[in-house]
Amino acid sequence: MKNIPLLIGSVLFSTFFYQYDLGLNLSLFCLLAIIILIIYNKDAFKQKSTIVFSIVFAIVAISVFFYKSNLSIIAYVVAFLTLIGNVSEQNSSIYINWLNGFYSSIAAFFHRNFNSIEKDEKDTPKEKTDYLHLFKIIGIPLIMVIIFISLYKNGNPMFSELISKIDFSFVNIQWLLVSVLGYYLFSNISKPVQVDPATNYDLNTGNSLNQKGDIILEQQKKEHQLGLILITLLNILIAFFLITDISYLISTNDLRASVFSNQVHNGINALIGSIVIAIITILYFFRGNLNFYKDNKNLKCVTYIWIILNLILIVNIVIKDCQYIYYFGFTYKRIGVLIYLLLTIIGLFTTSIKIKQIKNFWYLFRVNTLTAFTILIVSSIINWDNYITHYNINYAQSMDFNYLLDLSNNTFLLKNYAEQNNLTEEKKALIEKKYHAYLIELKSKNWQEIQYDNLRLNID
Repeated sequence: MKNIPLLIGSVLFSTFFYQYDLGLNLSLFCLLAIIILIIYNKDAFKQKSTIVFSIVFAIVAISVFFYKSNLSIIAYVVAFLTLIGNVSEQNSSIYINWLNGFYSSIAAFFHRNFNSIEKDEKDTPKEKTDYLHLFKIIGIPLIMVIIFISLYKNGNPMFSELISKIDFSFVNIQWLLVSVLGYYLFSNISKPVQVDPATNYDLNTGNSLNQKGDIILEQQKKEHQLGLILITLLNILIAFFLITDISYLISTNDLRASVFSNQVHNGINALIGSIVIAIITILYFFRGNLNFYKDNKNLKCVTYIWIILNLILIVNIVIKDCQYIYYFGFTYKRIGVLIYLLLTIIGLFTTSIKIKQIKNFWYLFRVNTLTAFTILIVSSIINWDNYITHYNINYAQSMDFNYLLDLSNNTFLLKNYAEQNNLTEEKKALIEKKYHAYLIELKSKNWQEIQYDNLRLNID
């Protein structure tokens, strides 16, 4: 009886996905997976974190139905692994949830069974399996039945006709294999397991940094001097870069896309290099007892200055990127720059907390991975194709029409734009071609593959 939900789930899994593209089936799978998880893990769903991750998973699944994109599909997989990992252990960090979710989805069935076998071997003496006898009771009768059917077919025309009418063409081996895959997946996630060394280490590791042994003043003084010199030099370099870059930005009147592109990309490269080098330096110097050295105020001061200068650099790049967007419109790369800058601001903020409150490396890793997950989920539920198209056709000073034509989830918006504006015949023809191709694609979908645009098509 306990396997009935898994059997039903395996049949539905094959019904949803066998030879079908992604669409409504992902939302249905989300609902099915959550139901199976609740059936087999009632205690886990008493925890707020598990409920929250279930809601997040459902929201991402719905976003795939409304506007399927590569980003939403990636977020769907990550949200699924996060939920599975959280069910296995509610108190672990999010990156451990990903690890446990991935491991459970692939190998939980074998993990549970091998552990059970090892436990049984310790409790009871090992019994040898008689494989020869097993072959005899299955193989020999099967071979004999086939032989006698062949003999009887030759000796009795009526028996031969009845045997010939037996048709196993209705059995779809591939569909059955997909069902077996579904059963295996649901069996794995029904009782998620943990990667013990990583999970236990995470649970037993706090966020605060503790003093290790006695503080050797001479050693800490030398490290403080070295750190002070290095970070001060980094401050001088970034300050010089900012002065020259801002001066160029104020003095130039060149508004070509290539110029803006080079400015933004060069700024990002400088930002990446600056932050990577400086954070590694900070983690090195603030890794241990230097945090508890009473004369470390100067080092902390120059570190905070570095953080402020990087924030100024970020503001400078944001201004450039916004100018770039104002003149030439949105693209995924320009949006990606803004998201990266947001992550950088959060990274700088958490680094300052690490220094002020004497946190360890795992604090930075935990907070920033959770932040990245949150931004991924929020980004995945936005129809970027539609927003990019809407902004570019209404507000951009210069629009790249071919770029908009290559986007996926903006067909109806482009169609309305072509009907309401005086476009060239060539542009209208390209939009019509895209529109009719999309209509054919929508009409060819089975119910498992339908998206929100199928409903819009029926309404219109």
